[in-house]
Amino acid sequence: MSYLARLSIIVLLSCMSLLARAEQLRIVTDPWAPYVYEENGEPKGIDYEVTAEVFRRLGIEVRWEFMPWRRCLLMLEQGLADGVMDIFQTSQRDSQLFYPSEPLSHVEFVLYQANARPHAVDDLEDLRGLNVGTSPGYNYGEAFLESPLFRREAAPTQEANFGKLLLGRIDLLITDRRVGQFMVNQLGLQGQVSELPLVVSRQAQYLAVRRNAGMDLLAQRFAAELRRFKREPAYAELQARYHVVMPNATETVEQQERSTP
Repeated sequence: MSYLARLSIIVLLSCMSLLARAEQLRIVTDPWAPYVYEENGEPKGIDYEVTAEVFRRLGIEVRWEFMPWRRCLLMLEQGLADGVMDIFQTSQRDSQLFYPSEPLSHVEFVLYQANARPHAVDDLEDLRGLNVGTSPGYNYGEAFLESPLFRREAAPTQEANFGKLLLGRIDLLITDRRVGQFMVNQLGLQGQVSELPLVVSRQAQYLAVRRNAGMDLLAQRFAAELRRFKREPAYAELQARYHVVMPNATETVEQQERSTP
């Protein structure tokens, strides 16, 4: 047997071994309803259901764990988790994670106000002197995170931020539009808080895996199966069940081009 043939067999067996070890993955995530959350001890959410279906089709077993976002990132850094769901792609994380070329979803960060204390906000300049509630470890975009015009005050949960907003302990809070709408409905805050029109930032969310040998292949397989699933009626039905408005074809292409690594 030639040297090249032996080398090819070794590489093939190594890849098979790596993929076999990756057949049971430990995925961590932060509760982020309606994208992913727990209800009566069971995981739910649109991105969770999409991800679970893709992994099912790939024949890969997943162990899901919910924890605060900063702990999710720490678990990845320490090699205690194989992947994380609903993470943004940043240059700082590129050396640590493989991102599929297809995002799970897109978020829009907006501001919420208490109707009893309204604020007119057209841009970040209008936040001068205000105190804005945030979630620890979340990336709202460089312009928001680095602005010296206003204060950022983190709370451990979305519920805590809305509570502080109603009590006047913060002037505004920032969260994803869908998350905010979900929280308003869950907490019964209709008529008490409202969403402001300014979109602070738009970002794509991914299922990312740690940069171990062979995991780049898993990311490629995941992206291919995710794209296939998105073309099926079952995907549109899932979106409708969570009251997600499907973008038109042009918007989808533009979003995918902007979010592709």
